Amino acid sequence: MKRPKLKKASKRLSCSKRYKIKKKVREHHRKLRKEAKKKGVSKRVKKDLGVPSSAPFKEEVLREAEQRKLQIEEEKERQRQANKEERAKKRKKEEAASNETGPQIQLDSFTVNLSQVIDASDVIIEVLDARDPQGSRCPQLEEAVLQREGNKKILLLLNKIDLVPKENLEKWIGFLQKEFPVVAFKASTLIQDKTLQAKKSRIVASNDILDKSRGVACFGSSCLSDLLMSFASKTQSEAKLKVGIVGFPNVGKSSLINSMKGVLACNAGVKRGITKSMQEVHISKNVKLIDSPGIVASPTNPPASMALRSLQVEEGQDSVLEAAQTLLKQCDKTQVMLQYNVPDYRNSLEFLTMLAKKRGYLQKGGVPDTQQAATTFLSDWTGAKLSYHCKVPGTHILPVYLMDSVVAEMQNGWNLKRLKAGNEETLNGVKFPNPASSISFISKGPTSGLLSVSEEQPDAANTVEEHNKEVTPDGGSANRQSFLEMRTKTQISKFL
Repeated sequence: MKRPKLKKASKRLSCSKRYKIKKKVREHHRKLRKEAKKKGVSKRVKKDLGVPSSAPFKEEVLREAEQRKLQIEEEKERQRQANKEERAKKRKKEEAASNETGPQIQLDSFTVNLSQVIDASDVIIEVLDARDPQGSRCPQLEEAVLQREGNKKILLLLNKIDLVPKENLEKWIGFLQKEFPVVAFKASTLIQDKTLQAKKSRIVASNDILDKSRGVACFGSSCLSDLLMSFASKTQSEAKLKVGIVGFPNVGKSSLINSMKGVLACNAGVKRGITKSMQEVHISKNVKLIDSPGIVASPTNPPASMALRSLQVEEGQDSVLEAAQTLLKQCDKTQVMLQYNVPDYRNSLEFLTMLAKKRGYLQKGGVPDTQQAATTFLSDWTGAKLSYHCKVPGTHILPVYLMDSVVAEMQNGWNLKRLKAGNEETLNGVKFPNPASSISFISKGPTSGLLSVSEEQPDAANTVEEHNKEVTPDGGSANRQSFLEMRTKTQISKFL
């Protein structure tokens, strides 16, 4: 039996709808004509009627018109190429000028901002990398702070404590406390933005003991804030306590401020030298933190110190391969093999080749990309990822610019009992790496910094180099008196 045909809906519109559509179309066209009239745009484009067939010499006229058209196109192309060459020349001149004066201007800006931070601060917190505390100290900075007027205080803050074995950290705290008060700190690395939601998630994460393995938890912030607030109350001043955060690039200055504030107040990242100028951040009613650009390392430092503390790679003065090879020379080969899970290698280039194959860093034809492998290795060392540690010197000797009276003055005014209890609480909360999984690194000692671009560094570098030569493996000094006399003569000559 045949199914009856289904009736389809009619596509015809009612007259009212059809008239309404036509009316809206007319209104739309009228609106377009008004706008075109206001802009002075003609609605109709005059059409080229061409050459009539009855016109005499039609072929010659068309040929001349075609030649004229080609000439106009060639003229436009010639003008376009001339403009392109002119822009290229201008760009080259600007790049040459920036290459000549850019680094000098940038260094000058860094040193000026750092000097302003020191002058404006009542307390200077020198942030140190717990993996190499002595290597991230700057003697020139500490000496400059002690010579400033206003009885400024210096605090040493060991950041990234979750990347070193606990026994090594405790030894370093005891060693550094003989000079300045020391605060153990682990900054939060996963603060996203300034919203209230990010602040709440940060607070919850810091109280969650099970979340220690992720980068969310922050340890030591309560100890540091209590210490600063108690010191601010003892000063009995109506003005806020200004705390300058200083240190070499990539030790965690901005991450420290973000962890104290609880929100992303300062830009922070793995790339070194993100902070370009000073920035003030209020963390309480009577305490204000001042962020500063990183200290510029003197080019007279050892290559290993320059690879970790300076901006040579970013400025193009040193290649990533050279920096990675320099760091590999200071490490124990067996521990590097265990850390990166690679077989035995003969030299640093072979290690980078094996690392590139393991990580899948390949170029065309399956050639290992050692450049990318070196970049990854360098970012592991300068960032907060790789666990390595330096041994504590066997004996402690005060630097030349420090005396027992200065040490006592730096300790005065702080609640040291509360500081000790806070550090113990921090150490109990942090999950430390196994000593067997941490790479032993040979530190080159304190790193010389440039506090002024125009200052002469060779003399200071020679004294530091001489001091490094005299230091024995157990941390003592074989010729301490001669070094003191030489350093004293250098200081007297500067004043004269």
